[in-house]
Amino acid sequence: MTQTVKKGSTQISGPIVEGMLSGIGGFLAIYITHIVAVRFLGEGHILFVTSMGAAAMLMFAVPHSPMAQPWALITGNLVSAAIGVTVARWVPDPTLGAPLAVGGSIIAMQVLRCQHPPGSATALTAVVGGASITNLGYGYLLTPVLLNIVLLLVIAVIFNWPFAWRRYPAVFAESRLAEQARDEDIPISREAIAEALRRHDTYIDVDEHDLEQIYVSAARLERDRSGNGAGEGQDA
Repeated sequence: MTQTVKKGSTQISGPIVEGMLSGIGGFLAIYITHIVAVRFLGEGHILFVTSMGAAAMLMFAVPHSPMAQPWALITGNLVSAAIGVTVARWVPDPTLGAPLAVGGSIIAMQVLRCQHPPGSATALTAVVGGASITNLGYGYLLTPVLLNIVLLLVIAVIFNWPFAWRRYPAVFAESRLAEQARDEDIPISREAIAEALRRHDTYIDVDEHDLEQIYVSAARLERDRSGNGAGEGQDA
């Protein structure tokens, strides 16, 4: 059975509800993107990059993941697309071109801190997508890539907005998390958490907001557990 718990402005739903919302959001995102692309480009054009299916999964299933945020979505896909097109032009053999495009996109996204796994698929498509893709040249970055990601971004913001616990991008949840954190007596600030994340040598798919929420929840559970233990001791 799915349970929903409310506390103040925070609402947490169970996995069934989350799964349904994620699936419906992904369906609407791809459906609307297809309709708009047909309207502006026409049936004879390339309407989609298949990597957008994976991008939709991130934006609707894990909307607060750093890999799903606008910087990662936009920069990761565009930089990867540019790398893919460049490789396709200079390395005609896909046996070498495909791994070069993927490897190059990974390096670029790591350096720019815009890690977005579908970006590597966007780069790969530029190499192995066939003549209909390679003939676009650097126009591939505008249509379909940029058109796709802008539409997905707008739809993700609108669709997730009514659900306070999953608003996208994650910055929209910041005020609620901060309010909740102030109610707890915790010795670690969000700034300290963010700085610790920046100094970490390995990429972690979590941001300071998520860590703060986890810390607050753990502190609350520990406080409740300690209070129950003290009450049992007094009863004895």
